[in-house]
Amino acid sequence: MNILRNIVLLMLLGFISLTSPALATDDGSTVTITSPHNGDIVSNTFELTYELSKGTQGDHVHTYVDGKYQKEFKGTFHGLPKGKHHITVKVANHDHDVLTASDTIEIEVQ
Repeated sequence: MNILRNIVLLMLLGFISLTSPALATDDGSTVTITSPHNGDIVSNTFELTYELSKGTQGDHVHTYVDGKYQKEFKGTFHGLPKGKHHITVKVANHDHDVLTASDTIEIEVQ
């Protein structure tokens, strides 16, 4: 019975590795959101700035608002709805695989 269970586990792990996106890697990259600050109250249009220190694989960042990727984000939010929002910046490699380095803030749009 243990052999059958182990075979099933190995098959499941193989399936997960084939269907999951690349696993995050810690390459020494760091990212820090510098503006706005955590807890800031902002208008519905504001600039997001950050400091990126590239590790061995870090190439650029991906920006997320409330968990949703902001494709082609250029640094300024326009028309963000009123209320609290979480903004996350994650370091990605050349192939757009997300690495482990990230920073998140919560802001309130008035």
